[in-house]
Amino acid sequence: MKTNRWMTLLCTSLLVLAAGARADGARRLGVGVHYWTTVDDVSIDNVDEDGVAWIASFQYWPTLVGVELAVESFESGFAGAGEEVYQPQAFVLVGGAIYGAAGIGGYYSDGEWSGDSFYVLRAGLNLELLPRLYLDINGNYRFEEWSEFETADITTDTVTLGAAARLAF
Repeated sequence: MKTNRWMTLLCTSLLVLAAGARADGARRLGVGVHYWTTVDDVSIDNVDEDGVAWIASFQYWPTLVGVELAVESFESGFAGAGEEVYQPQAFVLVGGAIYGAAGIGGYYSDGEWSGDSFYVLRAGLNLELLPRLYLDINGNYRFEEWSEFETADITTDTVTLGAAARLAF
């Protein structure tokens, strides 16, 4: 139930930001990729310890403080899940070309929401390559528990290195 309220807040925030933003370049829509790996060894069969995930995101960054809403997609095997795993995420961004962020996310797999959230700290470079085209290179540390996906409890944090291309509008 806690996750459903969090997801309702996330979706409502996205709609409010998209509807209220002006055409001043503060809105950015992007796609990217993350390479992820677990911090600890996982000795359970059928549980991946590293991989690649795709991410789609929307940012509203009008000043030195902004927000990002994203959804990341993992293939089956992530955290022992038998199906693809989707991770909706929300971040508060602080900075400019060099930035930091803090975020929260959840898990959706096999038609169900997980009861557990994860938390993220991020450091990144946000480079304007061309007018309105940005390249975001970032490192993330996720505080996670994977107990929702496997019968045995797996407690390991995850580190990701990501890159995303974003168009500002």
